[in-house]
Order: sequence, then C-alpha cells, then structure tokens
Amino acid sequence: EASLTLSNSRPVRFAQGDSHGARVCAPSIGATTGGLPLHKVCFVPSVAEASVFLFPVTIGTFYLKSKQSRMVQVRDVVVGDGQLVLIAGPCVMENLDLCRQIAGHLQAVCARLGIPYIFKASFDKANRTSIDSFRGDGLDEGLAVLRNIREEFALPVTTDIHLPDQALLVSETVDLLQIPAFLCRQTDLLMAAAETGKPVNVKKGQFLAPWDTIHIVNKLKASGASGVLLCERGNSFGYNTLVVDMAGLSVMRQYAPVVFDATHSAQRPGGAGAQTGGNRESIPALARAAVAVGIDALFMEAHPDPEHALSDSATQFPLDGMENLLKTLLKIHEAAHAG
Repeated sequence: EASLTLSNSRPVRFAQGDSHGARVCAPSIGATTGGLPLHKVCFVPSVAEASVFLFPVTIGTFYLKSKQSRMVQVRDVVVGDGQLVLIAGPCVMENLDLCRQIAGHLQAVCARLGIPYIFKASFDKANRTSIDSFRGDGLDEGLAVLRNIREEFALPVTTDIHLPDQALLVSETVDLLQIPAFLCRQTDLLMAAAETGKPVNVKKGQFLAPWDTIHIVNKLKASGASGVLLCERGNSFGYNTLVVDMAGLSVMRQYAPVVFDATHSAQRPGGAGAQTGGNRESIPALARAAVAVGIDALFMEAHPDPEHALSDSATQFPLDGMENLLKTLLKIHEAAHAG
C-alpha cells in the first residue's frame, strides 16, 4: 500500500488488489506515489470517489475526479449537479427571427418545468452531405445572432467551431464551445478551444469507443478548459445507420458530465441520397432510455416546421412537442435518482 498524491486533489490510498473490471486510463495530470512506480495503476471511478489498485498493465499517469470537479459552469447553468439540463435550438441559424422564436418558446417551457436551459445553433454546417446544401450565413452573422439571443433572453449560448482560429473569436460571444463529432480527436482544435478558458462540449465521434473519450478529456484539461462535457450522438453500424450504446453513457460519465444528443442519434447519415435521413419517431424512445441510464444534459434540435427546415429536416424535433417530451423525461429522471 502507498500514498498517491495528485495535482490539485487530496491524497488517495492504493493497494495491490483486484481491478473490479475497471478500464485502464492514462490521463495527463502527473502524480507521485510515495516511492512506488506509477506505471501499473488503474482505478475504479464513481461520482464522488475513486479506488485505486496496482494492476499488471503498463499505463501512463492518473488523476482523480471528485463530485465537485465534475460540475461544469456554463454562465448561470451548472451541468453535473444532479439536475437535467437542456441544450437545444435549431440545427442551423436560418435567420434571427427563427432563433428568437425557438429560444423564447424553449425558455418559457424550461421555466415552467424547472429545467436549466442553454440555447444552441450553428453558424456553419461544414459537414453537409452535398455541396448544394445550405450551410448557414457564416461566422460574423452567426455571432451577431448569438449575441442577440444571449442579451435579449439572458440565456447561455453555445455553438460549434471547426477550425482552431475560430476558437478565440467565438469564445468572446458564447458561454460553451462545441466540437463536432468528426473533429473530436483533432488535437489543435481541442487545444485552441481549451485555451480560451471556456468550457467545451465534445461530440463523441461515431467511430469512437466510449472509453477512448478519456483522451479527449485529458487533452482539454491539460490545455486549460474550465470544464469538459462529453456528448453521445450514436455509433456507426454498417452503412447509413447509427445505433446508441446506452451502456457507454455510464463509461463516459466516469470522465466528465455526459450530454445525450437525442436528435442526431436518430440520423441515417447519407441515407437520403444527397442528404442525411433519419427516423424522427425514434427520438422520444432514445431520450427516455438515455435519461433512465443516467445523463447530465439532453441535447436536441427543435424547429417549428421540421419538414421545411434548411438542415437535418428528418430529425429536428417539433418545437410544439418539446414540453410533453420533457415532462416525461423529468419523471424518468426523478425516478432514476429516487433514493
């Protein structure tokens, strides 16, 4: 047995023993072990504490998350404190009036239900299937829309960035930076986002195992992010199909608060020829399952007229259906946390 002292954390005891099925992780924060080498250590994390064991697998360094360190502050909203947070808005900023309509409606719904709310919208859909698809009005106009929503409704706002040189400029307007799934391993982009000092929400790539997201967390923490969220949005299953590994939510939640993207998880990438298809009817079931397993925030794209939306028309959720869905999800969330 030896003492394990971690950067910015309390000392932890560890001893030779069984790993209880824990996955081996290699975070980037250094640690000392009172004279014993730290090259054979793994851990069993929970919400508030971690048990550490010697284990015959060579890994790198290790860090511990406490319950408090899991919480991520996004303006006046806390993600990871036990409440179910909503991150929602249109897929793309079609125009200011649409964003105002959606933000106002969802803010009122969340106020009635007691749900903390973060507005989201994209200024550029850089990964559209077709060159002819609408991408958005660009960075400058998009940031102007987000500033308007943030000031008029006093809401925290978020949007996605695609290039490292967008990070600092966007961070001056938004409260939470988002990294698209296809770019979740791009170190330069992650570092640039983290170096702004803003919290970062990373969409897990459709190609990535849940336990591999620890490396994303490490990159962001090592680069100065004030908080990290991990977002599940489905895994590739053959061609044009996504499935959701619900058990993976619990794995990722060991590393950071977890967001579940119910709308993108219902997509069929490229499944509609020159555009992405999807199954909107499956969104409530996916959301119910994720909340039952345990998540910290729900991500949804909503639109007053989904069929005529300029992006992701197959999977944006009807704006007027959001309140009933959220009522159901709150009941599940409360039941899952009872006792």
